[in-house]
Amino acid sequence: MTSSQEVLFQWLDNESVDQLSVPSYQTELASGMDIQACVDGPVVLEPGERALVPTGFAVAIPPGYELQVRPRSGLAIKNGVTVVNAPGTIDADYRGEIKVGLVNLGNENFIVNRGDRIAQLVLAPVIMARM
Repeated sequence: MTSSQEVLFQWLDNESVDQLSVPSYQTELASGMDIQACVDGPVVLEPGERALVPTGFAVAIPPGYELQVRPRSGLAIKNGVTVVNAPGTIDADYRGEIKVGLVNLGNENFIVNRGDRIAQLVLAPVIMARM
């Protein structure tokens, strides 16, 4: 059985509304929502290079949850491109633009274009530790 939790979403500019998709699950049982790059022009990642890629949106995560930023397996296997701090954590109190730190571990340049699916977001519950 699956359940759902509302996460408030906001585009940060009017162009993104018409050009990009709201993060979405690609299949019925997917655990991660694909997110797209919101870049003004091509971003070239040379081998070994890192870049912080904007997505053009912000979210309000409910207390008790986090969003995990995870690599897309296709990018990692085919091109050697992954999320540099995988999994990245977006805390419930963060309200800025979601950006994805990508690194090119491959042997060839990799180009990120506007609308490319660059990572996945997974909503996960958080249990606070008592030390």
